[in-house]
Amino acid sequence: MSAQLEIYAVGGCIRDELLGLPVQDRDYVVVGSTPERMLAEGYKPVGRDFPVFLHPATREEYALARTERKTAPGYAGFAFHAAADVTLEQDLARRDLTINAMARAADGTLIDPYGGQRDLAGRVLRHVGPAFTEDPVRVLRLARFAARFPDFTLAEETETLLRDMVRTGEVDHLVPERTWQELSRGLMERRPSRLLEVLWSCGATARILPEIDRLFGVPQPAAHHPERDTGVHLLLVVDYAASQGFSLPVRFAALTHDLGKGETQPEDWPTHYGHEQKGVALVEALCARLKVPGDCRDLAVLAALQHGNIHRAAELRPATMVRLLEQCDAIRRPERFQELMLACACDFHGRPGYGERSYEPLAILEQALAAARGIDAAAVAAATPDHGDIAARVHEERVRAVRAALSGN
Repeated sequence: MSAQLEIYAVGGCIRDELLGLPVQDRDYVVVGSTPERMLAEGYKPVGRDFPVFLHPATREEYALARTERKTAPGYAGFAFHAAADVTLEQDLARRDLTINAMARAADGTLIDPYGGQRDLAGRVLRHVGPAFTEDPVRVLRLARFAARFPDFTLAEETETLLRDMVRTGEVDHLVPERTWQELSRGLMERRPSRLLEVLWSCGATARILPEIDRLFGVPQPAAHHPERDTGVHLLLVVDYAASQGFSLPVRFAALTHDLGKGETQPEDWPTHYGHEQKGVALVEALCARLKVPGDCRDLAVLAALQHGNIHRAAELRPATMVRLLEQCDAIRRPERFQELMLACACDFHGRPGYGERSYEPLAILEQALAAARGIDAAAVAAATPDHGDIAARVHEERVRAVRAALSGN
């Protein structure tokens, strides 16, 4: 009879156990085995680049211990070696952070060759070794972990490595799909502002998110932020979105709503006239470059264009309010319009002292939308002899209904 497989739970599940956090998924490394042995044991192969298998009963992932060697720039430029002679310590050495480079044996023994426990106790994000610089995705992953664990600081030597990766151009090899994947995951963490702060401090935003990078150092209008710039305002906005548990489209719209302010010329500061239309073009360019999903892109474009009008809802006449609803396709897509208003609420609350204030446009526009959607468009159309006048008549009825609703009649 062959010996039992030498299996270790590794990575994030060990980290989260030690932090007392719920474990979502468990990953395993198998040492001393071969693909043939795994197949003979009933495991199902799923890995394309290196041997990864699904457990025949639990369907959890089991990877053969492996090493990797840099062969070309970028995320995909690696050659992998998975064989029976690869040790657990060698496998852990290729991982990004010390807190992710721990393992636990079947008998409960913790294996921690690179000081992960120490850094968990010290609340430090530290790279395992110099190979960290070989994978540009690790810049984004580290920033994402900073957003997940906002009370952790970056080790000084790790910050130096991040700056080196920007200086040498390694981050320029990030592919759009991985950039969006890590950015979107970072936006869904506890404090997304930390992701932006880490990327900005090492210079990475200028290379991978230049539209956002340009916002730092651009002053807000004095009435909004006498002591802060647009970039700092943005940090408050995305953190408010996270604190409310909003969806990814809302958080991305909150992130990109002010991109047009980065186009304002210094001689016009601190005003930003016409930044909404400029912002639309920048949002569209950013989304095209990163291949952002349509729901996130469409909401972000609407927020960039309409957030100023939504903020002024209390000042709008009923006819103007109905035009706003129609331009946002709110009658047909009320759920998306609700998300648009939430993104605008994040902009409002992302100001010092505004966190507990009520965002009045939300109630006003919800009431207006309910009144406008209450119109029986089919009945209006049937009562309009000239079909060319139907759209105008429906609009008029919506205006009448919104006027009555907002006046209390």
